[in-house]
Amino acid sequence: MQIILLTGFEPFDQDPVNPSWEAVRQLDGVPLGVDAQIVARRLPCAFATAGERLSQLIDELRPAMVIATGLGPGRSDISVERVAININDARIPDNLGEQPIDTAVVAGGPAAYFTTLPIKAMVKAVREAGIAASVSQTAGTFVCNQIFYLLQHALAGSGIRSGFIHVPLLPEQVAGAQRPSMALDTMVAGLQTAVLTAWHTPVDTKEAGGQVS
Repeated sequence: MQIILLTGFEPFDQDPVNPSWEAVRQLDGVPLGVDAQIVARRLPCAFATAGERLSQLIDELRPAMVIATGLGPGRSDISVERVAININDARIPDNLGEQPIDTAVVAGGPAAYFTTLPIKAMVKAVREAGIAASVSQTAGTFVCNQIFYLLQHALAGSGIRSGFIHVPLLPEQVAGAQRPSMALDTMVAGLQTAVLTAWHTPVDTKEAGGQVS
């Protein structure tokens, strides 16, 4: 049985929940055909420990594909990330109180890594399921981008496809505020569709997914 490792983050910034983990954990054990299944695991929201935990999981599970997810406050859809950059620039402290500013994720590493997932096909499939989705051109500069970069760095040249998806806040997190959100069941369905499409699509489709600015 082949494993697709799907990760979400623990809560951060004094929030009691993190939608990425709430959604991902509902997909733990879900089969993707007869020969593969999703294994969901939670990562710490801390620069010093998140990458180490991810590395441990990859060594332990030997996944055939890895997709990390995280919360993107302000996002309104399932945002499939295109590129990770080699910079940490934390607007707020992480869960260990660390706030790196203008430091490299990997000293001497490439300026950026592109995802190896079929992101256009994934977005198209999620949209066809009636769920809002888009290709995102930036994963930010917090722990989400760090994990995305470390993931691509670790698996570069391995043939194991990998990438990152941002999800919105939950409706209960934005009660009384004018901020975008997505229901948990919709988020779960969108992620499941994205993962299933990634697993069964060896070559990405040619679809417009860029931005003017």
